[in-house]
Amino acid sequence: MFQGASSLSLDAKGRLSVPTRHRDVLSATASGQLTITKHPHGCLMVFPRPEWEKFRERIAQMPMSAQWLKRIFLGSAMDVDMDGTGRVLVSPELRQAAGLSRDLMLLGMGNHFELWDKVTYDAKEAEAIQAGMAQAFEELVF
Repeated sequence: MFQGASSLSLDAKGRLSVPTRHRDVLSATASGQLTITKHPHGCLMVFPRPEWEKFRERIAQMPMSAQWLKRIFLGSAMDVDMDGTGRVLVSPELRQAAGLSRDLMLLGMGNHFELWDKVTYDAKEAEAIQAGMAQAFEELVF
């Protein structure tokens, strides 16, 4: 179960270092094999391979009316492996699709991660709070 946020940086070759706290789990449960794909909200989704396979099956079973979701998720998916130092390469196509710059946010979302450009994430988070997410949270929790 992945949770929490990590500030990361892309190196000049488009690689990011997976946070140490997640490396052991990813090595044990997925042999360091990940799949990265687009998310309709403008970020990337990063799955351990076994979780990706479950997600891929659910997407593949969607009706023809969801063909664009299939294209977004399945058509842009890239398989990657963590290297010996815990780095993964994010393809130029995926970096461009999510508008990734050097500074990133990696968010644990349970069975996968979301990878955001930091400036974009900060702006969208502020927008969500302004739109009343704080009130919805209080209603949920209190």
